[in-house]
Amino acid sequence: MSITNEQILDAVADMSVMQVVELIEAMEEKFGVSAAAAVVAGGAAEGAAAEEQTEFDVILTEAGANKVSVIKAVRGATGLGLKEAKALVDGAPAPLKEGVEKEEADALKAQLEEAGASVEVK
Repeated sequence: MSITNEQILDAVADMSVMQVVELIEAMEEKFGVSAAAAVVAGGAAEGAAAEEQTEFDVILTEAGANKVSVIKAVRGATGLGLKEAKALVDGAPAPLKEGVEKEEADALKAQLEEAGASVEVK
């Protein structure tokens, strides 16, 4: 007698979390594989669908041709001194601000791109 995928999924759906963990461990041991990557990938997809990202990181990827303007923009956005802002721009790619809201991240990205920099928001 053959068990269908639907029957297996129904059985797993009726299990507790601990029982599912034990099942995964038994499958890893029996087949000599690791489900960690599959669990992480599946969990990330479910988490992204259930919860929208609210904090973003602004990363300077490249200073561009007009480095002086970019340094001025970085100083204005971060409050760093001239030496620190120059070091940050010279060390690109480098994070400028972390954990900021979407609006602030987009505004900072626009400001830096206008100065000639390449910026990434994650």
